[in-house]
Amino acid sequence: MSKQLKPVAPKQPIVLGKMGSTYGIRGWLRVFSSTENAESIFDYQPWLIQRSGQWQFVELEDWKRHSQDLIIKVKGIDDRDAANLLTNCEIVVDSEQLPPLEGDDYYWKDLMGCQVVTTSGYELGKVIDMMETGSNDVMVVRANLKDAFGMKERLVPFLHGQVIKKVDLTARVIEADWDPGF
Repeated sequence: MSKQLKPVAPKQPIVLGKMGSTYGIRGWLRVFSSTENAESIFDYQPWLIQRSGQWQFVELEDWKRHSQDLIIKVKGIDDRDAANLLTNCEIVVDSEQLPPLEGDDYYWKDLMGCQVVTTSGYELGKVIDMMETGSNDVMVVRANLKDAFGMKERLVPFLHGQVIKKVDLTARVIEADWDPGF
């Protein structure tokens, strides 16, 4: 790991993936990417990890695809024991590194915490998570405490135009054509 620069906590941290188990005896690790295209995780450098409450830069020496896995070699990590200390560390970058999106595309991080309201004005709750289902993304919406339908959470498809009618990131509101009973 690079120790040349003292890392500063990212202003707007975003988790792009996680370091997995060790691979081999020479310090390689598996990587689980949360980016849409798994290999895109390598486009965002530098990586930061947090260990013992301290931010550390991670400098990659190499990476490659092995079967279905992505594996990395971190500079300065040369054996299984040293690599094992990085297992389960989240890979973080500052969200300012992400490219701007166009049109009706949104980063999941920008949707978190938005209030979801039906087209008839019923407040469904707040977005607490997003899921990828293969066919479309789905918002996990935590219902308000006194939800009239007794719901705790709702799964609302993020289908722009069909279900999602309007996204106002400034007001932090998403308007959805959705039955509150679902």
